[in-house]
Amino acid sequence: MNILLISHYAGAPKYGMEFRSYYLGREWVRMGHKVMIVGASFSHLRRQQPLPGRENLDGIDYLWLPTRSYQGNGAARVLTMAEFVKEVYRHQHQLIDFRPDAVIASSVYNFDIYPCRHIARKANAKLIYEVHDLWPLSPMIIGGYSKWHPFIWLLQRGENYAYRHCDHIVSIPDKTFPHMQQHGLSHDRFTCIPNGFLTHEWTNPMPLPADSVHAQTFSRLHSEGKMIIGFAGGHTQSTAMHILIEAASLLRQRQDIAFVLVGQGPQKDELIAQARRMELDNVLFLPPVDKTLIPAVIQSFDICYAGGVHSILHQYGTSFNKVTDYMAARKPIIFSVDEPNSLVQRVGCGIQVEAENYQQVAEAITQLSALAPHQLALMGEKGHQYAWEHLSYTSLAKQFADIIKVSSKNPSI
Repeated sequence: MNILLISHYAGAPKYGMEFRSYYLGREWVRMGHKVMIVGASFSHLRRQQPLPGRENLDGIDYLWLPTRSYQGNGAARVLTMAEFVKEVYRHQHQLIDFRPDAVIASSVYNFDIYPCRHIARKANAKLIYEVHDLWPLSPMIIGGYSKWHPFIWLLQRGENYAYRHCDHIVSIPDKTFPHMQQHGLSHDRFTCIPNGFLTHEWTNPMPLPADSVHAQTFSRLHSEGKMIIGFAGGHTQSTAMHILIEAASLLRQRQDIAFVLVGQGPQKDELIAQARRMELDNVLFLPPVDKTLIPAVIQSFDICYAGGVHSILHQYGTSFNKVTDYMAARKPIIFSVDEPNSLVQRVGCGIQVEAENYQQVAEAITQLSALAPHQLALMGEKGHQYAWEHLSYTSLAKQFADIIKVSSKNPSI
């Protein structure tokens, strides 16, 4: 098959996040398919930006379309959305000549559904809309926008258009269908394919350099007999890291417990100041590491934390990359997110508590720390087994490819 995936924020290891499109694309190439990914030349998620034009990365053909740079979530970012959609239209003949069997619209926002449908119709290809977040619901709730705001109104038209005209929806969150059904989607056109992980990163993890602050810190804490409550990821408002600091304050008398936060983000300085203000000596902040070292960092934790703020968006499901990584590492998880019937609950690989409730987080830590080592290992093994069976990008890419094949408009693929 020829698979065309159009994602404004597409990334690659060479440039940085986001990686989902790259991981799926690489697996499709390994399965014998031909893959083209179309992305913007600028994304706020990347650490390095590509030059506009064609590039082949690990067998995937990339087309980087020129867009302006921007900061934050203001008008400049919205303008880049319009620029990207315009550039997709401008390059439509080149994309049609790729002769795609499937066109996947996957840009988080939904404006790209229009050129994607146009290309799919011209190429007689299947049209798939991949949903990362529910737009415009997410910006309405997070940003407080009215449904009559012009930007929101346009997004709503795009969402309704996508559900009416796509051949299939692939949703990353697993509880979005009731919302989509209200906007015209039938159940036979819905599939959840969550975020996943790369098995080879966990079967042969790269060790932390012996002279790194991370290796030295973990070695010292373990030699002191401390149980490490760990977090690895972005220090942002959405991850509610201040709740973990509050929980650490409640447990400051526990000399056998240490909290280690690895990563970077806009809230990090504020979190460090919070810990200092509370005079906490049981909380340590470590710098971020290269993605290849994340498995080694997480495997140094004893219990892992994943949190979020109160939000009705979580009722539609979550697919946190860090939770998948924690599961792959065989680590028990404290999941402080208001998600009904969460993956952590269903699998039994940790304890779920109310979002932004530091007392419940502290109680969960106390409960887990009282378990025997084999009980903690069993909890972690449940997550590991589920992740290996259901969340590897190898299996997720196959599931995605099967969706394309089953209802493809080209019977020869």
